[in-house]
Formats: sequence, C-alpha cells, structure tokens
Amino acid sequence: MGLGVSAPSEDLFAYAHARWERIVWMSQNTNQLPTTPRLAAAVRKALESKRYMLYPHPRGLAGLHEAILADLGLRDHDVLITNGGIEATYMALRALLSPGDEVIACDPGFLPIHNQIALSGARPVELPIYGEPWRLTPAQVGEAITPKTRMLLLIDPLNPLGSEYPREDVRAFCELAADHGLYILDDITYQDFAFHPTKTAEFAPERSLSIYSFSKNCGMAGMRCGALLAPPELMKRLAPYNTNVLGVNILSQVAGLAALNSKRDWFPRVLRTARANQKLVKDAVDEVEGAFLAVYPSSSNTLVIDIAKTGLAPEEIQRSLLFDHEIFIRAGNYVSRQFGDRFIRVSFTLPAAGVRKFQRAFPKVVRTLQAAKGPSGGAARARGC
Repeated sequence: MGLGVSAPSEDLFAYAHARWERIVWMSQNTNQLPTTPRLAAAVRKALESKRYMLYPHPRGLAGLHEAILADLGLRDHDVLITNGGIEATYMALRALLSPGDEVIACDPGFLPIHNQIALSGARPVELPIYGEPWRLTPAQVGEAITPKTRMLLLIDPLNPLGSEYPREDVRAFCELAADHGLYILDDITYQDFAFHPTKTAEFAPERSLSIYSFSKNCGMAGMRCGALLAPPELMKRLAPYNTNVLGVNILSQVAGLAALNSKRDWFPRVLRTARANQKLVKDAVDEVEGAFLAVYPSSSNTLVIDIAKTGLAPEEIQRSLLFDHEIFIRAGNYVSRQFGDRFIRVSFTLPAAGVRKFQRAFPKVVRTLQAAKGPSGGAARARGC
C-alpha cells in the first residue's frame, strides 16, 4: 500500500531534506539547472584563501553592486546586499510602514511577505486574483485604495501563478502610486523568466523599491543572497533598518558575482530548458480529467495546477507524490488563504528527467487517490461539499 494517505503526519520538508539527493524538488521554485562552473570555482578560491575568516564589507563585495545594476539595466539606484530577497522585503517594509497602514497585495501571492507586512503593524489587503486575467488590474487596485493605503506589493511575474503584468498595467500602477502617494514594492525575483519584463522603476523610480534575488536566476537558493534597490534619497530611509552591519555571507557574494559576470553565456540555456519543461508539465495535466493549468505558458518558473474538480485535496496529492514517488510539490495553502484548497504549485527549473518523472506520476497519483475514495467521495469534493 502506498504511503500517500496512510503515512503519519510529519514535517514534509524534514522528510524531503533527509533524502534531498534523490527527491525531485519541485516545491520551492529553486533553479537546479546547470549554470556556470565559474560559480563553484570562485567559491573554491575564496575558501582556499580563507576569505571567510574576515567580515565582509557592509556595502558588499567590490563589483557586485555594478553587476546587479547592469543586469537590471537600472541607473542612479543604490544597492543594499541582503541575505536573500526575503530579507530585502523585510527591511523595506519595516522602514516604510507604520501600525494601521494598508498594503495592497493579491491572493494567491507570496504569503511570507504578507506576514512581514503584519509584523510592521500594517495590514495586507489581499485582493482575489484566482480567475481571469489571473493578476491584479489597475481598476481593481484603484478601487481598493483607501486613506490608509501606503504601498502596493507587486510581484511580477507572479508567484505562484506565473502571470506577467502588461507594460500598460505597470505604467497605470505607477500613476496610481503617484496620484495617491504610495510606494511600490516591486518583487522582480522571476523577471529573467518573463517574456516581456517591465519594472516599476522605469515609470516611478522615486516610489519604487526593487527586490532582487540570486535564488531563481542563478540557482543559488541555498546560498541566500539578494538585494534591495532604490534611489539614493529613498535608500536613506532604509539605512536604519539594515540588519547586515557586518555584511552578507562572502561566499554567496563571490558566487553571485561570478554568476552575473558570465550570465549571458549560460542563462539562455537555462531559459530554453525551463520553457521546454513547462510543456512536459502541461502534458501531464492534460491527462487528468478535471485538472487544468491556471496560466500557460508561465512567465516565471512555476505553474499552478487547479485540481478542484478531481475531488482531491492538494495535501493528498502532495503527500502521495512525496512518499510514494519521491517528488516534492507544494499544496496551494502556502500561497493562498482564499483559494489554497483548489490547486497545487510546481516549479520546473530542474533537469528534464525529474520533470518527466512528475509527468508519469501525477496522473497515476490522481487515479489512485480517486479510486481509494470511491465515486461518492470524489464527487462530493468536486461539488464543494
């Protein structure tokens, strides 16, 4: 008998990490595709020279600021190196929000940022976007603005849906921010995977804070390196909330610089593989009656699979894929309070062999779980009972 239904409740991440070398890791949007040997070579050199024995310069590794600005095509911005993009969002939110403020966000969305908003005493206003066009619209945002609104959280492309904001919508968001005196927290973590990326800093630099990460593009999720970008005057407001007075891990900075300096040589290959992998996921979903992809093709490295009409819960599918097939995906409740019971999220920036394993396993898991429930159990959930 498979473990998907009968296994004891436990920390799925502890289970997966204990077996990480053989788990197909599709749960955290990590990029596991080969990037460049220069990254590992740079880290080895830093280790051999014992550079890690000194505190890094608080400003960051020489050349890293310039490499990030060149990668983004931004000018006249300051760069604050952080322990991943999530620390950058924390610093920005603590600096700019006060108790009672409101931040317009979306559901589905990256809820850890919403939790950080709450830590600042502010409230995330989670606008529903689970349905066409699968993203915020300027009209929706405009209607949600109140005297308490302080900021718009924009994740572009969106985690988890993979939606991409059209250029005219980004411009409209910036105009709303200017009209109402709002800041825009522009999380651009996935822009390297976008078809037509647009940054709010292009239209409203004085109101935009850009969140940068090495986790998805450069395949460095475990090294925890990111950045916060803002114009100099705005960055001054953030300085008191910089928690990295002793700098960010020097090995991750060395790796990041090596990756960016060679990015044009390797990232096109990553992007080609990622887009081909999307099709493998779609083929798997097309085999399952009642399942569909919310957004396809995705402009990020994630896909949302709606499974509501299969009669199964996302957690059932998550557990069976992990325990029975050693494939780790994410149940929707991690990224949605309102719609998390309707979908699973999978990432696909990993070697194609792992995605093909998912392609074979996903239809089988759905059929097996449906058979175990019987026709009445599946039908009841499909009706929303």
